[in-house]
Amino acid sequence: MVFRADRILAVLQQKREAFATFDQRLSERREYYKQAMESLCQWSSLEIAEKIAPFPFPGALPTAEWDRYSNWRIPFEQEWANYEESREWAKSVIENIPTFAVDGSQIYPSKDLSIPVALVQIGWYENHHCATGLYEKDIQVDVLTPRDLGSDSSGEPKERMVNMRRFQMEIERLVEYIQKSQPGSRKLAFLDGALVATFAEVFEPESQDFYVQCLLQLLRASEQSRIPIVAYIDTTYTSDLVALLKHCFDLPEAPQLHDAQLLSPWLEWGDRTPFFICARGGSLNPQDGILNRYQEMRERVGFVYLRTNDNFPARLEIPVWVYEAGLLDWLVDLVRCEVVIGRGYPYVLETADQIAVIRNEDRNLFLRLMQDWAAREKLNLRLSRKTVSKLQRRRVR
Repeated sequence: MVFRADRILAVLQQKREAFATFDQRLSERREYYKQAMESLCQWSSLEIAEKIAPFPFPGALPTAEWDRYSNWRIPFEQEWANYEESREWAKSVIENIPTFAVDGSQIYPSKDLSIPVALVQIGWYENHHCATGLYEKDIQVDVLTPRDLGSDSSGEPKERMVNMRRFQMEIERLVEYIQKSQPGSRKLAFLDGALVATFAEVFEPESQDFYVQCLLQLLRASEQSRIPIVAYIDTTYTSDLVALLKHCFDLPEAPQLHDAQLLSPWLEWGDRTPFFICARGGSLNPQDGILNRYQEMRERVGFVYLRTNDNFPARLEIPVWVYEAGLLDWLVDLVRCEVVIGRGYPYVLETADQIAVIRNEDRNLFLRLMQDWAAREKLNLRLSRKTVSKLQRRRVR
């Protein structure tokens, strides 16, 4: 069927008013919040704390950095004439400081195989940033059986079980890295994702607890071993600071606004916000957020926003102990270094992703391996006729 652009444009024209009305309302709300941001710079952290005291989850809690800067922007003082100068700066700062990251990918159960089976692969990368160029990289795989996928019960959807196993493997590898390190050693571990598992709030309590327990294991290992971790979120739609402004100035709800959008005009490359402690309410019930499940870590996750490229600022979620130990500026500088090396995205995360990724040819190889192994073990596993035909045409070995 031919794609009819003229018909789509005609429908869009008919509904133009709806788009215009939405944009106008959003602009009005954004202006309220922009004015509130300016006004809050005149408040002390104590005044903010008094105003938000009645709210169990006001979005964010200010720290002493707010009183020190009284501004949404903490400027990055370095300036460079070209990329080579930025590389030299990054090299001098990150030299001999290992950075580590882990990422994952998966093959979900499909109709290509007659029984439910899935594959999870995680990959990790450690760069020692030393003169010899020493680095380490490797992968770990797991095959999920029908029992692992809950196929004999009416439990979790199979894809979610795969996602949970991948998450668990990634967190376990980070924890292992931390626990095998010399306590207090100068190194930084990156998590590609969030330390506050708001994404799990749509699941039932058992799945919420699963994700929270994984993250609590990571947070506890980091604090006990004094090995910093940073959760890097390149594209974020969180609204912790929006909620804080709403509570401080009794502003109308603005569900379309997010922190990075409001902060973007304030921050140039390398600039960051002051450190806040996350106090986010629930996405479904503002009085019962996922942080209620974080036990002693409920107020032990903080965040800053950092401008790393031309898009909206990235969000860094950081254990509060890092801030308390005076390591925050050191940590943020290492993130800047990784972003410089990666030309807009942390190189260590980008490399871990490349190591972990499962490509289409890998998926085909997995299917052939499953078929050959099942035949050798005399197991009743069949590939669909369509899949067999594809593999034969592509001569997957």
